[in-house]
Amino acid sequence: MTRRVLTGDDFRAMPWRNGGGSTCELYRLPHPRRPDDFALRLSIATVAQGGPFSSFPQVDRTLLLLEGDGMALQFEAGEEVLLSEPLQPLQFAGEAAVSCRLLGGSLRDFNLMVARDWGEASLAVTQLAAGQSVTLAGSWVLVYLLQGQLDDPAGSLLPGQLLLLQEAAQTLTATAACRFITVVAAPRA
Repeated sequence: MTRRVLTGDDFRAMPWRNGGGSTCELYRLPHPRRPDDFALRLSIATVAQGGPFSSFPQVDRTLLLLEGDGMALQFEAGEEVLLSEPLQPLQFAGEAAVSCRLLGGSLRDFNLMVARDWGEASLAVTQLAAGQSVTLAGSWVLVYLLQGQLDDPAGSLLPGQLLLLQEAAQTLTATAACRFITVVAAPRA
C-alpha cells in the first residue's frame, strides 16, 4: 500500500506539447513500455487564448472547467461542444483535432489523460458536508482537494494538494465542507 500527499513543491510547470500555453503537471505515471510517455497524467492548465489543442494519440482525455467562463471546443467533424459549467466532465479522444474559443477571459481546467494501451480511468467530483466520510479503493486513486479539508488516519489533505493511494482502501472524512476530484485508474489485464 502506498499513501502519499503531493503539494505545489511536487507539481511541475511545463509548456504545452504544441507550445500554445503552459500547464501544471500534478501527477505523471510513466508508461511501463515507453518511459518517455505517460500511462496516467493529471494536470491543471491555464488557458489565456483560443487555439488548437495538443494532439495525444491513443490517449483518452477528460477535461473539467475549474475557473472562468469556459470555452467552446470545435472538433474536426464540425461538432462544437461548450465547456462552460464548472466541474462537469467532458471526455474525448486525445488524437482528435480540437480547437477552442474562449467564452470570456482566461480560464483554468483540470485534465485527466490515460494511455489506452495501459489502462482506463474514471473521474468524479464529490462534495461532502463536515463529518461525512467516503471510502476509496483501487489500483491508483488520486484525490485533488478543491476546497475544505479531508482527514484520514495518516494525516490531512488541504486545498490544492493531491492524495495518491496505490493498492489501498482509505476512508476520508471531511473536517470541513469540501469538494474534491477523484480519479480511479487501473491497468488493463
